[in-house]
Amino acid sequence: MRVRIDPQRCQGHGRCYDLAPALFTEDQEGYGHVAGDGQVPAGEEPAARLAAANCPERAIGTGAEA
Repeated sequence: MRVRIDPQRCQGHGRCYDLAPALFTEDQEGYGHVAGDGQVPAGEEPAARLAAANCPERAIGTGAEA
């Protein structure tokens, strides 16, 4: 599984890095960014789905080719 953040949609609510800190980081302005290359390590899939489900703007994509 992979994750991505659409920077055009992200409004900086911070739910992604609060819910899945191993997968997401924040910049100086509070906008989320994918940590690393977006590949979700084994066992972190539930956290990736939770972060995607809790993003108000639906800026997080998950899947094989996210």
